[in-house]
Amino acid sequence: MIQCANPLEQYNSYKQEIDQAISKVLNKGNYILGEEVSKLEEEFSRFIGVKHGIGVGSGTEALHIALKACGIGSGDEVITVSNTAVATATSIILSGAQPVFVDIESDFFSMDINKLNAAITRKTKAIILVHLYGCPAEVETILKIAKENNLVLIEDCAQAHGATYKGKRVGSFGDLSCFSFYPTKNLGALGDAGMVLTEDFKLAEECSQLREYGWKERYSSSSLGWNSRLDEIQAAVLRVKLKYLDSDNKRRINISNIYKDKLKNSALILPKERYDTSHVYHLFVVTSDDREMLKRHLQEDGVFANIHYPVPIHLQPFYKSLLPKTDLKITELLANKILSLPIYPELKEIEAERVVNSIINFS
Repeated sequence: MIQCANPLEQYNSYKQEIDQAISKVLNKGNYILGEEVSKLEEEFSRFIGVKHGIGVGSGTEALHIALKACGIGSGDEVITVSNTAVATATSIILSGAQPVFVDIESDFFSMDINKLNAAITRKTKAIILVHLYGCPAEVETILKIAKENNLVLIEDCAQAHGATYKGKRVGSFGDLSCFSFYPTKNLGALGDAGMVLTEDFKLAEECSQLREYGWKERYSSSSLGWNSRLDEIQAAVLRVKLKYLDSDNKRRINISNIYKDKLKNSALILPKERYDTSHVYHLFVVTSDDREMLKRHLQEDGVFANIHYPVPIHLQPFYKSLLPKTDLKITELLANKILSLPIYPELKEIEAERVVNSIINFS
């Protein structure tokens, strides 16, 4: 079976270096927030192009901490999209605020800038801008709108490690940016991990305290915080993989080019790339009017295709009961048509061709 993602293959690619890095940590005896975490924070923030990185327990925790660091809480509204991973909305709810969903562009699956202003109210305090599937959102315009309305801009870069917008890496535009290092991400750990990035020293300090019980000094809480510490083993693994992130992203792009070339005459609508950006293809998402039949056909041919995401957040039972009804026509339409084809750096060209041939045979 050709998998949609395959973190085991990536581990095998860098096995010797990863095993050595883990062994080094194990033999040092310091397993939480030590030298490896500090070095990863420095190296990854430099890679993205910002001053401060704060390693945390997951991408969800990164978003939660970012919101709390900005003082977002009860009575506030945070604008985002509904076609993303539920973690984006979860973090808003956990902060005490209410998510407000804006519909998306059909071409790029990201926030529709033409519908953003109408969603802003006196309660709006922040925008979480999601760079979905590895495709940079229209960050420049949204940043301008955020500044005009005195709103915090948080970039959700969980699927966009290394992507660029007009020559700058995404994650370097907002007041804060949040990354997930879940194993299947473009930069993935061997467990849960995440990071908050910011140019602002005070926000960085606040995030650092929030991840560890509100401590400025050990065992003395200066503010409310909780346990979201990044461990040394995951940091060591990520430091190994970070060295190869650009080349791994190039492999993803190469696979995407195979799909685009071979499927250009198919009935599928293929992913588009925004002008002057680099898409890093965390996922290769096509749209099909026969999505379920195609998915089943691929499965029978030994190809696992997935759906990211089958139910928009605003239609999931918990959020549907909690939030007012929202008109998100494009979000709902695309949720019934999207399909993620296999893509990861270790996917062989012959395997990509097999995926292509299966789709052509279906057509």
